[in-house]
Amino acid sequence: MKKNQKTAILGIVAVTFVLSILVFVTTGNSPAGGEGAAESQEHSEQEKKEGKHGDEKPEEAEAIVLTEAQITSAGIVVATTGPGKVVTTLTLPGEIRFNQDRTSHIVPRVDGIAESVTAELGQKVKKDQVLAVLASTSVSELRSESMAAQKRLALAKTTYEREKKLWEDKISAEQDYLQARQALQEAEIAAQNASQKLRALGAGGEAKGGLNRFELRAPFDGMIVERHLSLGEAVQANANVMTLSDLSTVWAEIVVSAKDLNTVKVGTTATVRAASFESQAQGKISYVGALLGEQTRTATARVTLSNPDNAWRPGLFVNVEIVSGEVNAPVTVNAEAIQNIENKNMVFVRTAEGFKAVPVETGRSDGKVVEITKGLEAGTPYASKGSFVLKSELGKASAEHEH
Repeated sequence: MKKNQKTAILGIVAVTFVLSILVFVTTGNSPAGGEGAAESQEHSEQEKKEGKHGDEKPEEAEAIVLTEAQITSAGIVVATTGPGKVVTTLTLPGEIRFNQDRTSHIVPRVDGIAESVTAELGQKVKKDQVLAVLASTSVSELRSESMAAQKRLALAKTTYEREKKLWEDKISAEQDYLQARQALQEAEIAAQNASQKLRALGAGGEAKGGLNRFELRAPFDGMIVERHLSLGEAVQANANVMTLSDLSTVWAEIVVSAKDLNTVKVGTTATVRAASFESQAQGKISYVGALLGEQTRTATARVTLSNPDNAWRPGLFVNVEIVSGEVNAPVTVNAEAIQNIENKNMVFVRTAEGFKAVPVETGRSDGKVVEITKGLEAGTPYASKGSFVLKSELGKASAEHEH
């Protein structure tokens, strides 16, 4: 082998030896050294994360930090818990009905044919306003009888005055004078009887447009709520041709069980609330039934309501609230302050930084004031109005905390 070849081989061996030493020093003396380093690095990173978050206190979800300006702009009103009166009420279902004392089923009281019908369904009419005109033969006969009675009365008066003068002048006998006086008295009775018959039918006074003309008039101010009469229709004397009701007052009828009769009394103030829309009115209980139904074992009561705008329409379902008593509670809050959070009743208490949700136990309530039996003491400032805003802010803070 030549000298140059030997030199090249020795150089290659030396370079290989040096590279082996460098690799050994870099990777460590053990084959598992690489894995240990990786685990050590992951452990260090985990410790850093735990050190970063573990030292921090978890944020209290109930605390809401607000400035005075934010509280004012959100419409939150702060009040103080304290003693108050909780009014207990009895709520009964009811229905609006016509005031039967001011409702009339109009009947013509004579047989006839409808010549004209001026009143329309739903029309408001005034007292003595003409609703319809009938042509009636019975009215014609009564008017003829009345006119004949008036004529006989006039003749009897003339005869009586003549016989009286003749008797006073000693010309005729007293018997003729007495007969004339008796005839006058009988004529007066007959004329009054005929006139009373016409007045009983509502056909008194002078006949206009013919002896058979009969005008059907409104007995009082009201609204036509039913009409069963058409032009040219034949009607009988006892037929219900129209129903007139004065809707300025209505009745709220309720059904009262036997156990509630001690609460529902005549003269008691009641609040009537519509079941289908936001409306309420106050009235007095004007009637309580003295008897219980054989099947239902309940009594009927009613509340008389003023109805100037016709807002309370017959047939409307209502709820009638009657005050049954008052209770003094040591700690009360506004009903709007109670918020249900995670199936718990909460009240937002005022703190130096803002508000904090405090769980409470509630007692009696009248819809405006709620009794607090546990969780708050008298004199605690709280959010009496606008607590729903705080509930919304609390939900946002909880969501951010979870992320």
